[in-house]
This record gives sequence, C-alpha cells and structure tokens, in this order.
Amino acid sequence: MSSHREAPEISKDPVADSSDLYAFVSPDHPDTVTLIANYVPLQLPASGPNFFEFGDDVLYEIHVDSNGDGRPDLTYQFRFRTELRNDRTFLYNTGPIESLDSENWNRRQFYSVTKVDAHGKHTVLAEKLPCPPCNVGPLSIPDYDKLAEDAVHKLKTGEKVFAGQRADAFFVDLGAIFDLGTLRPFQDKHLIGQNLFKGAGTAVNATDRMNVHSIAIQVPLHMVRKDGKKKVRGRDPGAVIGVWTSASRRQVQVRGNKDDNDVFVGPQVQVSRLGNPLFNEVIVPMAQKDLWNSLPPAEDKRFAEFVEQPELGALLPVLYPGLFDNLAELNKAKTARADLVAILLTGIPDGLIDDFQNNTGDTQADMLRLNTVIPPAKEENAFGIIGGDLAGFPNGRRPADDVVSISLRAIAGATFPLVDEKFTPDDAATLVEQGLSAKDVSSKLLKKFPYLGVPFDGFNNPSASSSGSDK
Repeated sequence: MSSHREAPEISKDPVADSSDLYAFVSPDHPDTVTLIANYVPLQLPASGPNFFEFGDDVLYEIHVDSNGDGRPDLTYQFRFRTELRNDRTFLYNTGPIESLDSENWNRRQFYSVTKVDAHGKHTVLAEKLPCPPCNVGPLSIPDYDKLAEDAVHKLKTGEKVFAGQRADAFFVDLGAIFDLGTLRPFQDKHLIGQNLFKGAGTAVNATDRMNVHSIAIQVPLHMVRKDGKKKVRGRDPGAVIGVWTSASRRQVQVRGNKDDNDVFVGPQVQVSRLGNPLFNEVIVPMAQKDLWNSLPPAEDKRFAEFVEQPELGALLPVLYPGLFDNLAELNKAKTARADLVAILLTGIPDGLIDDFQNNTGDTQADMLRLNTVIPPAKEENAFGIIGGDLAGFPNGRRPADDVVSISLRAIAGATFPLVDEKFTPDDAATLVEQGLSAKDVSSKLLKKFPYLGVPFDGFNNPSASSSGSDK
C-alpha cells in the first residue's frame, strides 16, 4: 500500500502512521494548492464503542520546501485534544449528532494550527477548531455531509483547513502486489500482442470501504512559492515546491529504581514521514525502514542506491521470464536508474519532457514535487505524466492518480528513455497496470475541499445524504 503499515515499528502505532499524501493545485481554486495528509489507516467502519481518532500525544506536520534543500521553509503543525462530555456513559453519542456542538456527542476532538517559517518562528493561526465526529451510522449522524462542511474552517490568514475522518481514496490490488509481485495482466505470457494486458484478471481494491483520518489544508500559492511571488513562470525554480508530512512523539525516559522513578520528557522524535507514495514501502529495505521514518528528506542520499538499483526492477525479469528482457539487460549492466532518481529524489529537469520540469536542484530528497504553474487538467488522466497529463503524478499527486501502475511502469523501464534515448522499453513495461482506478473506490471523491469521499458508516455505506462527486 502507499504507506499503510510500511515499516515494522510504525505498524504498531496507527495513530501516527502517515498513510497517504496528496499535493495538487486545487481544481476549483487554481490560485491555491491543496495538501492532504492521511493517518490512522485501515479503519473498519463498525468500530464502536471506541471509534478512531487522532492522537492527543502526536504532533502532526505538513512541510513545504520552496528552495530545494530537503528542509522545510514552511510547516503547518496540528495538535489535537480530546474532551469527554459525559463520564457516566460508555457511548460515543447518546442521541443524534446534528451539529458540531451537539450535547449528544460525548467524545469530541479539537485541534490547533500553528505555522512555522523557515527561521523557526511559530505563529498560532487557530485554536480549538472542532473535528467532525466519526460516521457512526444514519441514526447517530443523520446528515454527515453537513457536519463535515461545518468542520471546514477558513483561517484569517487565508488558509482553509479540515481535520477528520474520510474514506480512504487509495486503491491497490494488495494481495497481488505482495504475492511475489503478481501482476495480473502478465500471469499468462502468451497474452503479449493480443492487447489483453489492460483489465486482464480480476483486480481487488484491498483498501475499499475503509476509512482514514485526514488533515487537509488549502494554501494560497504565493504563500508556498519561493520569495512569495504571486506569478512565476513555468520554468522558474520558484514555481516548484517539495512536500512531505510527518508525525512525532515526545521522547520519554524513566530513570531510577522500582521505588523511586523519575520521568523525563524530552523533545519531539519523528516516528513517521511520507513524501512519494510507495517509497518506504517498496524502495527502502526492511532493515532500514524505521531509520528512514526518523530522518528528514535532506538525508535521503543514503538511500539513493536503492533507487538506482530497485529490488522490484530486478525481480520482474525473474518472475516473468521473456517479458522484461530489455530490463534484464539494463539490470545486468548495473546501470544506475537516473530516471528514477529524477522522479523520486531530485525532480524532473527541464528538457526531458516538453513544457515541463519539477526539478528542485541537486539535493536528493524524497518529496512530492509540484510545479505550481501547471494548471489543473480539464480531464484528468489517471496515469499522470506518463499518460500525457502534466498535472498528475509525479507532478504532485491527486487522489485519483493510479500511483501503483505509474510506479510499476517506471520501475519496469518505461521512463528510462527520458535519460537514454537509445533504450527501448519492453512492451510489457508500457502496458502494465493494476486494473483498478478511482472508480473502484465506493465512496466517490468530492469536487470541492477536502475532496476525499464521505467516510463509511457502521453499515459499510457512505451516508444516505451523500452524492459523492456531485457535491
């Protein structure tokens, strides 16, 4: 999965597990950028009496790098506090919740938003903003859409924020991918040339009908661009930003003997982060996944060897003999995958793709890189840049982008001609896809902020009042 349970230690700490990150120029407000960070993955809708929530002891952050050094120039911090209204009941709610201040709602969460600039100056932008409740069911939540809309807050400084439960928009055939890289279109190599790669087999969206907790913020473009320019050119380095999210916990030490212990509370320690989808999941070796989660993107040069020689790229010719012969030759020559380094660690430089670049310089750092001058696509292509849609992954990431198929094609060699025009990708590399799309997510995306679909209720359905993408 994109980053669900992607490392041994964070798999034990779901409230701090950063599972997906999205960054895109807002389609309905193209003078803003929307950043969405998902946490608490794999939520089953029927989870009472203790429903999912953000961690009061976790510092959640969304970072923006505007000068390409892999360190934040702008950070938004989110801290949560849970309040219990009635200590004489086991119930999450004692009646219908029809407003964010309903007396029937027993366990509520609030949060603060703090802005940190490149110099470390902290400015509190808002305090005690209410989250919406979890989507318990139609009797408990008669109009979930209304509660969610009321939980979208416009800050005095110009940003728009939301924090609360949403449907997981990520789609992946998890059973196939981790069953030794089973790619359903290639289970029968005789399908080559018969145009049966697309949709072959039966793909299953393993994350459908599951919820997450999302932190979403919509920021005016001039606030994230270098030097705060409101207008920049497409090839201006100030147009490109790098984005990642993180979660941190306080370091705690207990010293002394069993009768006389002293507890020392130390600094925040990063336990999770996420930039590009699938980076820690598929690129970083198991033994270093927890280390990767603890480091800033500026340290990612130590993982470059795994990008240059990805393990999955070596496995494909072995698992599917005869389908990836050109890739096998590339592997045999131990050719460094400069295309993957550009896509994942530095951004794509000018001159490789017509009218496009999202390069941030020489610093190798795993970040979602977004060229903020590229306008939203009138009609999105789920394959993003390799599908001819410059507004899609790996130029940022939109919720409907098929990042699994895009990543598989890139690793299989489809993007190597960008850096070596003499290389011919295998036919299989240019055809592979997982056979899923955003249409396989039962709760449809919204056309407005916060864009992710209505969370599933205890009856495993979006709320009766929701009309999904028509909203």
